[in-house]
Amino acid sequence: MSPGNPASPTPESTVISEVPMDATPTAAPPAAPIAGHIAPEAFAERAAAIEREVGKVIVGQNQLVRQAMTCLLANGHALLEGVPGLGKTMLVRTIADVIDCSFNRIQFTPDLMPADITGTNILIEEEGTRVFRFQPGPVFANLVLADEINRATPKTQSSLLEAMQEHQVTAARQRYPLAPPFFVLATQNPLEMEGTYPLPEAQLDRFLFKVMVPFPSEEDLVRIVDRTTGTETPQATKVCTAAEIVEMQRLARAVPIAPHVAAYAVSVLAATHPDQARAPELVREYVRYGASPRGAQALVTAGKIFALLDGRFNVAIDDVRVAALPALRHRIILNFEGEAEGITTEAVVRSILDAVPAPSVE
Repeated sequence: MSPGNPASPTPESTVISEVPMDATPTAAPPAAPIAGHIAPEAFAERAAAIEREVGKVIVGQNQLVRQAMTCLLANGHALLEGVPGLGKTMLVRTIADVIDCSFNRIQFTPDLMPADITGTNILIEEEGTRVFRFQPGPVFANLVLADEINRATPKTQSSLLEAMQEHQVTAARQRYPLAPPFFVLATQNPLEMEGTYPLPEAQLDRFLFKVMVPFPSEEDLVRIVDRTTGTETPQATKVCTAAEIVEMQRLARAVPIAPHVAAYAVSVLAATHPDQARAPELVREYVRYGASPRGAQALVTAGKIFALLDGRFNVAIDDVRVAALPALRHRIILNFEGEAEGITTEAVVRSILDAVPAPSVE
């Protein structure tokens, strides 16, 4: 990483000073100012421009691109599950090119160590003395691809917890902020593939969405072959900056939500718990643990993004329902009977949406 990298916490070599652990964390540096604020009407136009540029490189997968963009604009993170070779790495690299952000890729392997991700202190000799300097790891970037995250051990997987939740890294009692926007897109192979480690529940809960990457249709495969085996390589152009993404994230948080819509999101979340009165029969019979409060936050935050993408400045019930499947599928834990019967968390979420009625507005 060069000293000019906007995602570097400090210059590449920084002398470590003694800082008490209970000290106030260093605030992340603000993004570069842009001319004026983004209007709600311009939000959808700018997001559509990003999706169009990504579509020049990524064939099909429109829903995947939309949900990855939703996580980015919601200041969240995305977990993608699918077999290798479906363009997951190319997707996040193309997004980084389109919004002119720094990008790093981390290939997770069983022997990867936490310091290989977050960075470490190195001992160097300078002017006759030896000092420790912090060498930032690849997590110090705006967009981070955690490729095949479930091939690393849980110890290494957990090294991303602080970065994803608090947007900072702690090393040797020193806190290093991550420059906004900070977006982790992790990919994992299906768990039935050999040599994988299931992600801990606490790690899964940090992801706003879990998106299943489908296999392309034959028509899309023909287009993929044409693009990747010809003489011309499609290139996406920059249509947005990191500072504008941060401004879009701020606008999304300002979208109002009516009390009855927020109550509906909470009702959907409560129905994922088998001990709640509104839980449907499928939940009572096959679910061990329901979603955490982060699930309700994900429903509301994603609903705000969907509303803006649709040109509205208010959240509707349908926005919450659209967000339910990717926001809750990884937060519901089935019991032994559910796994034995082949019940999926997607089926559980759909049964909840069928069972929880939309509130009436008087």
